[in-house]
Amino acid sequence: MTSGADVSGALHGCTVVVTRERPGTLAAGLRAAGATVVHVPLIEVRDPVADDERALVDALGSDPDWVIVTSAAGAERVAAVRDQPSVRLAAVGTATAATLADVAGRKVDLVPATQLAQVLVDEFVARIDQPCRVVVAQADRAASTLADGLRDAGHSVSSVTAYRTVLRSPSAEEIDDIRTADAVAFASGSAARSWHEALGGDAVDLLPGIVAAIGPTTSSAAREVGLKITHESVDHSVTGLIETLQTAWSSHGGASG
Repeated sequence: MTSGADVSGALHGCTVVVTRERPGTLAAGLRAAGATVVHVPLIEVRDPVADDERALVDALGSDPDWVIVTSAAGAERVAAVRDQPSVRLAAVGTATAATLADVAGRKVDLVPATQLAQVLVDEFVARIDQPCRVVVAQADRAASTLADGLRDAGHSVSSVTAYRTVLRSPSAEEIDDIRTADAVAFASGSAARSWHEALGGDAVDLLPGIVAAIGPTTSSAAREVGLKITHESVDHSVTGLIETLQTAWSSHGGASG
């Protein structure tokens, strides 16, 4: 995998739309590669409803063996694990793991080599050969891939809503920024679906020339709502997504422009 230092400036002149609620490591990596980042969040993270909040508290207090989170927002809402040193921790991606480590005050035990829920299931099952009590803390609209896969492997899983995601409508100024962008980076299936929902009838027309997806799951979600992906990462990680954008930009003549 190419390091950020090796590709400094590879995205010079490229304006990339990032739709995550938090630009985070994706935006930082794009800027390090020379891109201009336009942050247009299409979802807002909100606290769970009262019943879900109680369910989360109860699940974390039930002496689980593992707590697994799928996003930084989820990691921030499992702070109780700081006082539970025997609970082992897992996170789907490296950025999420960094937030979880900060919250927990200790190292995260399992982060999959590829940042996909199914890969985390596979690595968890390969590593843990005894049934465990697992809490999965994620968004209200998250897919059930993680919880279902662990249950199928014989683990006892409490899948709880740690936070809600609500659609955010972009401003007129943000729409103008999208119109002049060279690329958009979809780092999840929910990002592609949010683009479709937030932009409505203009969703297809507003797509830039380069539409990059972090992997096949994201590409599939995009196709389901009528969005065409032009480039898909082979390495299903934020680093892989940035590298895919670099390749795409180079093929468009941007690297030499």
